[in-house]
Amino acid sequence: MEAKELIKEKNWIVIGDVTNSTKYAYKILEKFKLKGHTVVGVHPKGGDGVYKTLKEVPYKIDSIDLCINPKLGLEFIKEAKEIGITKVLIQPGAESIEIINYCNENNIMAIRGCALVEL
Repeated sequence: MEAKELIKEKNWIVIGDVTNSTKYAYKILEKFKLKGHTVVGVHPKGGDGVYKTLKEVPYKIDSIDLCINPKLGLEFIKEAKEIGITKVLIQPGAESIEIINYCNENNIMAIRGCALVEL
């Protein structure tokens, strides 16, 4: 599967600094909303309308947009496995060999790409 097919999934989360309008995570979250997707933000610090964990999200998550430091990202990918999420779009700069290896070893489809380009 390529990023352009993955982007067709309906229920997303964006993991990253979704409250800072200068950050890509914020821009990606807004673009998903504009295109009619069900989407919320997740960040370890939480915030207004932002969840701290994937388990807090009140709907079934089809796919993750990973737009956060890879060290933090790996922990979210491990949580994703726990709750049965099997698809992740990894933004440039959010990837690491540890994340890719973990996804490969745990049947998580990891696709590198840019949601802003695909949306």
